[in-house]
Amino acid sequence: MNSSRLVLLGLSYRSAPISLREQLTCSMAKLPPEWQTADNCFSAIDELAILSTCNRTEIIARVNCPGLNVRALLADLLALLNGLDKAAFEEHLYLHTGLEAAEHLCRVAAGLDSQVLGEPQILGQVTDAFMAATEAKTIGPALTELFRTAIRCGKRARSETAISQNPASTSSMAVAQAQAILGDLSQRQHLIIGVGEMGQLALKVLRARGATQVSLANRSRARAEAIAAADGLAVYDLGGLATAVSQTDVVVSATSATQPVLTYELIQSAMQQRPERPLILLDIAVPRDIDPAVRQIANVHLFDADELKQSLDEALAARQQEIPAIEAIIDAELENLAAALRSLTVRPVIVDLRHKAETIRQKELDRTLRYLGDLDEAALAHIQHFSRALVNKLLHEPTLCLRDKAVNEEAAVYASTVRDLFGLNETVIS
Repeated sequence: MNSSRLVLLGLSYRSAPISLREQLTCSMAKLPPEWQTADNCFSAIDELAILSTCNRTEIIARVNCPGLNVRALLADLLALLNGLDKAAFEEHLYLHTGLEAAEHLCRVAAGLDSQVLGEPQILGQVTDAFMAATEAKTIGPALTELFRTAIRCGKRARSETAISQNPASTSSMAVAQAQAILGDLSQRQHLIIGVGEMGQLALKVLRARGATQVSLANRSRARAEAIAAADGLAVYDLGGLATAVSQTDVVVSATSATQPVLTYELIQSAMQQRPERPLILLDIAVPRDIDPAVRQIANVHLFDADELKQSLDEALAARQQEIPAIEAIIDAELENLAAALRSLTVRPVIVDLRHKAETIRQKELDRTLRYLGDLDEAALAHIQHFSRALVNKLLHEPTLCLRDKAVNEEAAVYASTVRDLFGLNETVIS
């Protein structure tokens, strides 16, 4: 397969502000059933996957038309999925093609392109994107090889290097901001809103910093209570946030709500009950959970996801040292991917060749058996074995040769020659 047919279009925290990123939340579930026939403009997409996190939205595809304007095509798809005019985000997009697209996804999975270097969540999100595309049946052999390579890079980066040591996640960065203002957090009151992956990570980070007085609030109270039970933490309903915030020093908000859960009015009311006591608001959600206007309220310190880019210097310095080793892993895996993609060119040829050989074998065997008359089971089994063995031995060397030529970048020429010689129907993955 020609790797140039691989394309990746997206935007991330590097290219777009949070106000735009929170408007672009794609998923396979948003694809309308007729998406490939809408105005006939998406029929050039053979395979498709979507990676969407709080820091990036990326469409990964394999297209079947080499002269296509893939940037415009995938931008149109992104606009369709979000109900937006692509003029609202087009200037923030980046495009990678071929093995550059593969390298980008590998770097993402390994944590090298994360807002926080080496963050552990992204590998799971890449895996989830792969599984979602597989379930939606929009992914085929090329993107399967690509995602398996990226996931393998992510796993090797974490097992063979120290990129995941010295935690420096968004949550740990957020807690560091609170500690910089308040000092020792062990005796402070903390509230975590949203107990998904990010919220639970924030709880873990707070515990590591010595925090003992932590409360939880969540849309599903039962889920919050299940998490709180192990440590005897207090739990609030979202309807009780005004009371909870008025008693809290540090709030970490990480819900998946589409509207702010902490409004200007709520924070203003809470601060009227404790005007001299600083309130640290750490908004690690996208879309934002906290109304940015609360910055106008005295003694309120708000940090959103973009502002939390500042690193924990020591942790990130240690992680930076692992980058060359991870890049070497990616380079090695990309070589394997390139060979795997080339082998996709000959795989259909081999399948078709063996299918034709089997069809001929069965036809000639049936003709021979009609002349031989009744045979006992042993004799019939010997003849069956003989015919299969003959076909397999005849095809063994050509099959090995095709696979070898694929690895050595001669796949297309040999695949075409074999199809001509054996009169095979054209089903090449190009």
